[in-house]
Amino acid sequence: MQLGDLLLGAQPLTETLHVVARLAASVIPGVDEVCITLIDTTDGTHTTAFSGSLAATLDERQYAKGFGPCLAAAHSGGVVRVDDTTAERSYPDFAAVARRKEVSSALGMSLPILDTAQGAVGLYRINGDGPINGEAEAVATSFTTAAGITLANASRIDSLQRHVAQLNNAILSREVIDLAKGIIMQLRRCDPEEAFRLLTKQSQRTNRKLRDIATEMVAGAAVAHRPTRPY
Repeated sequence: MQLGDLLLGAQPLTETLHVVARLAASVIPGVDEVCITLIDTTDGTHTTAFSGSLAATLDERQYAKGFGPCLAAAHSGGVVRVDDTTAERSYPDFAAVARRKEVSSALGMSLPILDTAQGAVGLYRINGDGPINGEAEAVATSFTTAAGITLANASRIDSLQRHVAQLNNAILSREVIDLAKGIIMQLRRCDPEEAFRLLTKQSQRTNRKLRDIATEMVAGAAVAHRPTRPY
């Protein structure tokens, strides 16, 4: 599968990331497992994907401690090498877990994404003789350049889809709140401002979202006015 083909199905961003991770593991020589990390610079949330369980374990360890070669590459925009996990001093906690998993070397490479996101690819070699070499790094550089374009597009699509979902949710919330206000206005013979004040007061008193209370009120009114079947 080519990287450009990944967007044809418009699959979710996480699924695209997993496909890219597995593809990287299959084409980069001397690399056994791969992880991909995206960090949203606006809120710090991150999305990760892995080619296998070992990469998942190592990536989770980096997030637990807040640092590691993949995270460092994402933040720095460069390349971070761990040529020998038995002698690594910059990331001792990561190296200790990697050694237990028989990972001999690792490489973190930044992944160009968007202005609102940082990314990196983590490459792991198991029981290898020597570090991940220059040939593998050259292939990985070409791969991350192409993958960055694919993931940038996927990230844009994902962001647009989330924005549309938020807008739809806001519209639905407004509609149901307006319906609830109408119900209160009929029952209390009050104006829209007073109806909204009563809704807000109920929300604060019960510590529930305004939309949930409005939805419950509208549903109750619908049931109360549902026509009954004549017998």
